[in-house]
This record gives sequence, C-alpha cells and structure tokens, in this order.
Amino acid sequence: MIRKITKDCDLNTYLLRKTWRGRKMYSYYKAYGIDYPFCQFYTVGEDGILLFFNSTVLIVNAEEAETENLATFLRMHQPFRIECNEPVREQLARLLPEYQSLHRTTFELQPDKNSSFEEESVEFNPSLEEDYQILHAGFPNLEDYSLWLTDTSHRCRHGVSHVLTYKKSTTATIMFDIDNHVLVGQVATLPEARGLGHARTFLRWLAGWLAQFDKKAVLYALDIRESFYREIGFTVIDTEYVLERSEDAQDSITKGLLDNGNA
Repeated sequence: MIRKITKDCDLNTYLLRKTWRGRKMYSYYKAYGIDYPFCQFYTVGEDGILLFFNSTVLIVNAEEAETENLATFLRMHQPFRIECNEPVREQLARLLPEYQSLHRTTFELQPDKNSSFEEESVEFNPSLEEDYQILHAGFPNLEDYSLWLTDTSHRCRHGVSHVLTYKKSTTATIMFDIDNHVLVGQVATLPEARGLGHARTFLRWLAGWLAQFDKKAVLYALDIRESFYREIGFTVIDTEYVLERSEDAQDSITKGLLDNGNA
C-alpha cells in the first residue's frame, strides 16, 4: 500500500538519514517540507518511503512485495528517473519496459595533498546567473533557467545546498551536508576552459577542504564519466542501477549527467 504523508511526524527522518539515497530525500524535506505539490512523500508498505520531486522518484527500504503497487503508481505518474533499492529496481525494470537501466557508480572524493591550489580563485558565493551559464554550457538540455534558479536559490537560502565556482569557469554544488555526509553534484566547466584540469584540481581541493571539517564527500557518475573519476584517484564505494524513461533516450545522457554531478 502506498499512502501520501500529510504530517511531518509521519515521516521517518531517522530512516532517511541512514543511507545516501535517504539523505538526498531528507535534504528535500529540509528544503521544502511536505506541503509543496512538486515535493511529495509517501509511505510504501511497512517501512518504505517514496519521494516524488518534479520528475524524479526516490525510494528507500521498499519490500519486494510492494513492487506491483509501485509499478502501478509509477505508470500513473511517469517520472523521468526512478532510484530505488535492489531487487525492487530489477523487478520494476521487468514490469516497466518503457524504462532503461543505467549503471551508476558512487565515488568518494579524495584530496590531493601534494599540489598547490589557488584558493583565492574559488568563489564561495558566486552569482547564480553566472553559475547557470557554466552549467548550461556543459548541459544544453538545462533550458529552464527560472525553474533551476527557483530550486537552487531556495535550497541555498535554507542552508541545504551551496554553490562554488573556480576561476569563473568551473562549478560544483554541495547538494547537501547531512551528518557530515556530503553529496557533490552539478559539476561543469566552460568549453573554452576544458582540458586545463580545472575540474580535476577543483574537486581534489574541495575534497581536502571538506575533509578538514571531518566530512565525507561523494559524487555519482554514470558510465560515460566513470573513467574520469577513476583516473583522478577517487575511490569507488558503491555501484547501482537507476531507471530512466527509454523514450527520452536521446536526452538521458545530458539529464543524467547534470543530476548526478559529472564534470
């Protein structure tokens, strides 16, 4: 059974804070609560929790017995992306042939202790308009500036997310920092600055900057960017599959890269 959560006390935030996917869901709760129509939480069976945010569904702790109910729910809402635990994801892939499974790797960021870094070139509070220009150059499908700005500025104002840029050409966003677990995403570099190592240098510095506060930072990478993060020395801590609508196959690479925070 899937039921909408209408009271804050009915959302098991303790359960959400136990996993990376759950922390991501909790970050949306911290930013928006449960009253916005585009950010809705549901219970799934006994202990499962589902978040529907815009065109993405995140699910934690769902039981296999709930797969049929989940498939019905997802057919009704047709999200672009579905992220959930195995083996529920495997069964949903069978029940929802309109979705494709994409392999994703979770990397832990590693600092480079031996290199010098121009910290004065880091902008800790950049103009979001300038940040968008960098992101849009890297991800042309990010066309709705007003939607991106509304969400990003809201999350930043509520202390959930933090945008940083380096040399006015590379950007990265701390998507959330929950219990010293940090998710880094929306990494991009302007075309004219690519090949100069800015993303590599910036991310290695960011890893060290966060580590001094005893924070563990990770990012997600689809296979198209997985080799880049291996090459710069980040550590693989997990792999999984996410579901994306096959009808959007032409757009899935750029949408996926933006959501998962690839350079």
